[in-house]
This record gives sequence, structure tokens and C-alpha cells, in this order.
Amino acid sequence: MRHKNKVRILGRSHAHRKAMFENMVTSLFDHERIITTKEKGKELKIVSEKLITKAKKNIIIPDSEPEKKLHNKKEVFKVIKNKDVVKKLFDDIAPRFKDRKGGYTRMYLLGRRDGDAAEMAVVELVERKAKVVEPKADTKKESKKKAK
Repeated sequence: MRHKNKVRILGRSHAHRKAMFENMVTSLFDHERIITTKEKGKELKIVSEKLITKAKKNIIIPDSEPEKKLHNKKEVFKVIKNKDVVKKLFDDIAPRFKDRKGGYTRMYLLGRRDGDAAEMAVVELVERKAKVVEPKADTKKESKKKAK
């Protein structure tokens, strides 16, 4: 029985699991949306929401106490090794959630993956900036069809 054992092992060693979630949370904050398995997504939500909460604390702390702000950044740097992503987290993502008390991420189930039938999911930030996608230029096939 697994009483009081909350860690999802996911068939990996501690070091592998730690490195995997460091990479996944970095990608989540960089792209604001990733596709992964359901179980990894559940664990990713926990890790990412704790980091967003730490980043949000810097908004509340007054400028007269810079050592507290530095402490929060160092705590986040333990997990996210990319300076650009940490800057994006503190300057862009955390202010979006300053009025929200929790639930910064959502997860949609996509169905089962071909091959191993693992349940797939999309994990994304709730208040995600929509990227503008420009329509593609006509391809050669479409040009030939229009010419006929």
C-alpha cells in the first residue's frame, strides 16, 4: 500500500524525474502550452503552479526589501536554468496572475496515443497570450488549381 506516498514515480529514478520536470516546466513557460501524457501533466501542474506563486510574491514585496525578491528568483533558478524563461516568468507571466489565487494552468485530455495507448493531454497557462498566425501563401498546387 502507498499510504502517504504522494510522489508520482512515473517509472523513473529521482534524478531523471527531476530533470524531466525541469525541462517540461521550462518549455511550458517558454511556449505557454505543451503536449504530454496525462500523468506527467498532472505532476507538471503542481510544479509549475508553485513556481508561478513564487514569482507572484515579487509583485507584492516592496522595493525596500530587495533581498526577498532575490531569494524568490534564486528559488526559481533552482528549477528553471534558462535566464530568458525566468525573466519571462517574473516580468510577463506572474503579473498576468496577480489577481488569481491559484489554478494557473489547465489540462485538456486528447485521447490515446498510437503505439502505446498512453493518455495524452495539453497543459497550458490559463491566461495565455494568443499568438497571431498569418495565413500561408498559396502553394504550387493551389496556384495550378486556380489557373485551371
